[in-house]
Amino acid sequence: MSTSNESINIKASTGIEGLDDILDGGFSRSHLFLLEGEPGTGKTTIALQFLLAGARAGERTLYITLSETERELRQGARSHGWELDDNVCIFELTPPENLLDTEHQQSLLYSSDLELGEATRQIFETVERVKPNRVVLDSLSEIRLLAQSSLRYRRQILAIKHYFVRYDATVLLLDDLTTEALDKTVHSVAHGVVRLEELTPNYGAERRRIRVMKYRGQKYRGGFHDFTILEDGVHVFPRLVAAEHRGAYLREQLTSGIAQMDALLGGGIETGSSSLILGPAGTGKSLVAMLFAAAAVTRGEKAALFIFDEELGLLFDRMKKIGIDLQVLQDTGNLLIEQVDAAELSPGEFADRVRRCVDNGDIKTVVIDSLNGYQAAMPEENALVLHIHELLLYVNRKGAATFMTVAQHGLVGDMQAPVDITYLADTVILLRYFEALGKVRRAISIIKKRTGAHESTIREYRIGSGGITIGQPLDAFQGILRGVPTYLGASMPLLEDEAP
Repeated sequence: MSTSNESINIKASTGIEGLDDILDGGFSRSHLFLLEGEPGTGKTTIALQFLLAGARAGERTLYITLSETERELRQGARSHGWELDDNVCIFELTPPENLLDTEHQQSLLYSSDLELGEATRQIFETVERVKPNRVVLDSLSEIRLLAQSSLRYRRQILAIKHYFVRYDATVLLLDDLTTEALDKTVHSVAHGVVRLEELTPNYGAERRRIRVMKYRGQKYRGGFHDFTILEDGVHVFPRLVAAEHRGAYLREQLTSGIAQMDALLGGGIETGSSSLILGPAGTGKSLVAMLFAAAAVTRGEKAALFIFDEELGLLFDRMKKIGIDLQVLQDTGNLLIEQVDAAELSPGEFADRVRRCVDNGDIKTVVIDSLNGYQAAMPEENALVLHIHELLLYVNRKGAATFMTVAQHGLVGDMQAPVDITYLADTVILLRYFEALGKVRRAISIIKKRTGAHESTIREYRIGSGGITIGQPLDAFQGILRGVPTYLGASMPLLEDEAP
């Protein structure tokens, strides 16, 4: 049966925004698709969202279940806050009455109790009665067991396919891969194949990902995409491809609010660029990033902080003591602060959060503190660099400035970063400890700036109750970046200690 919407929309929406994006609009109507994955990967949830999307559009939908009872399906739907109304018909395939013990009637299907022909007859009779526009068949494992041979199974799938074509129905077959997982029979018959996978890291929550393995005559977004199952259903996070997003923006220079810092940077940081703040623990990487975020809010712009490593209460207290009241800035509505748990969040979901902030919130300054925490969400370093590359390009093309921090291993001397993305960043700010006159001091320098000139000097800086104080260039010392400098001058251009 056809619907009034078909002339306008030739795709059947899945009801999941991210999945529709991957499939370029959804499933092609009047075709048969396969959704496969091991138990627990989210097949039933996606199938229900697919049917509910059809029901909202006024279509008739049918869920044929061979593995779950109708009661279980409705309970599962309620757990997500959904009520399956009359537009979502559930047909629970049961064995013939003469095969059931009258004292222990049940609605579970056993391959030894029900012949394949009888199961098919019941399915077709239900379709004739409901005349659905969307159909879910759950699951193929039961059909495969009934068929008992690969040839008979293939013929049965072909028969089901051709039958549903007569009704212009869009069919979604579910396969839990519990029998004959290497059997690709349905892959060759189906118009499209979508696979769900669940990965279990050594620590943290399970990670789920989705991949379109086949889609005839249709362009789709290939590769793996992260997804989650939440209380309101499945959320898919399409892999970010920055090349698909281009936009015009006015390039401006952003200042930090500290004259010496801006002078060191050749005037400031340009919009649409990325900056990396590099240094050992305790040198003030987060503070430098917060300076630019606070300055943006003071100018009336919007900024977003994504904090991986530090508890927000501690961050607020620490910043307030050095002159940056994040709570006041947040109360203006122009500062978004989000705590990110790397153990519970996949890189795809994080990229989606940043993207939505930039798109929907008109964010012009983004702070990611730190990439060490981001790396914990993506142990494979090569993939991490690719994720960051696409994310930075996307944010830059939206005209926002990105500030990232990376904590290096060690305190002085030769230090290494857990991930090297200096070649990706447009500006690299290097922070260092050094020892002079019996005290541990801090030095700041600009190693790289693609978007303009900058000072090549190394300056001392101090973190105190008034924030950051930056001194004169340390041109009388040599070896500061190694941690133990040699004094070559006649005067000491060092900062005076702050009064107690």
